[in-house]
Amino acid sequence: MNDELLDHASRYADARADRNGIAATPVDGFVILRETAPTMLQYAVSKPLVALVLQGRKCVTMGRRTFDFGAGDSLLITTDVPTVSQITTASRVLPYYSLVLELDPVIIAGLVSQIGPVPFEAGRPVRVDPTEAEVADAALRLLRLLDRPAALGVLGPQISRELHYWLLSGRHGGGIRALGVTDSHARRVARAVEILRRQYAQPIRIEALAEAAGMSLSAFHLHFRSITSLSPLQFQKQLRLIEARRRMLAQGEAISDAAYGVGYESVPQFTREYGRMFGQPPARDIRQARALMDTAA
Repeated sequence: MNDELLDHASRYADARADRNGIAATPVDGFVILRETAPTMLQYAVSKPLVALVLQGRKCVTMGRRTFDFGAGDSLLITTDVPTVSQITTASRVLPYYSLVLELDPVIIAGLVSQIGPVPFEAGRPVRVDPTEAEVADAALRLLRLLDRPAALGVLGPQISRELHYWLLSGRHGGGIRALGVTDSHARRVARAVEILRRQYAQPIRIEALAEAAGMSLSAFHLHFRSITSLSPLQFQKQLRLIEARRRMLAQGEAISDAAYGVGYESVPQFTREYGRMFGQPPARDIRQARALMDTAA
């Protein structure tokens, strides 16, 4: 199964991957990643997703936990959490390939209402397990449709829903069930996270976020940290710093332009907080990152 998955995914990604190694597909939230060399550390606040690794290896750190995994494994992220990741095994002869599907709360909610109670499994927003055969089979059938637009339009949504079903009914079910429960703490916090994602560069009142989540201020702080591992202000800060790093690295923005562009009022404050998160000042970090990119190219 994995060989056939790899064959379809590699042919699609080899022809379509952009300079960042991302091959977009016509299916919303479904992409194929391709890298031909180990990457530098990548910082992100990840959305809920599942990633099926088909070739190569990757390392992902969330908080104090580190996951090292490779072909035949699936990474599941069940809530918006900050992660540090790095592709550790990849080459031009044997590139890294993985399928990434963002989890859809609407699909999960419909499935939860049909299949009935599934026990929650709290406290593990990131996990790695062997890819289940049913998940791999559904992913393969979705890949086969990518070059058949007419069939994809009719059958694609059904297969995407089936993928969610197998994830929900398998070993991952307890971890993703909360995404489909409208009034769960995870869904409430997700409403606040969406506001932070949209308005990361603006001053935001915590009271407004708590109101959007339908929680008291104390309950909101408690559940936000429990689910994301960060306070709301720490979450916003990481969003700002990650976006600033992206702007400097990908768009060549000056340090001051990136700092002000993501909402900082002081470049020295930005530099201090950047150094605490990424381990070195922005100028040195970006210089080293570009050197690594040039070497890989």
